[in-house]
Amino acid sequence: MPQPITVSDCMRSKPLTINVEANLVEAIEIIVEYKLTGLTVTDDSEQPVGILSELDCIQAILTDIYNDGDPEHALVRDAMVTDLNVCAPSDSIVEVAQGMLKSRQRRRPVIENGKLVGQVSSSNILWALMEHSRRRMLSNRK
Repeated sequence: MPQPITVSDCMRSKPLTINVEANLVEAIEIIVEYKLTGLTVTDDSEQPVGILSELDCIQAILTDIYNDGDPEHALVRDAMVTDLNVCAPSDSIVEVAQGMLKSRQRRRPVIENGKLVGQVSSSNILWALMEHSRRRMLSNRK
């Protein structure tokens, strides 16, 4: 029987990140250019401090427009979510998937020995779950 798949099997190593003090427009440009659903936000020492999703960006821009603000001056720190859920490379994808469903957050920074080593998104988890399912089906046929 196949071993359970862990985060290390499907995470993105060296993920794109954005600094907490960066301009929101810069973050949006990265999200759009690389077709991402969000970014891990880091401080000056590269430690994760939040998550910035597409929806967070939309909310921030709409709020600025509604309040006659200038979206060009919005900062990542004002739009990001700071309730950070992280995981480790050795964590089970099933547990991480359940956590994503519960928190409604589609990405997790992957931390090992206190350092950011990757990021796992809901699409990474979905792929890994399908691979796990295929492996189980193949091993049951033998």
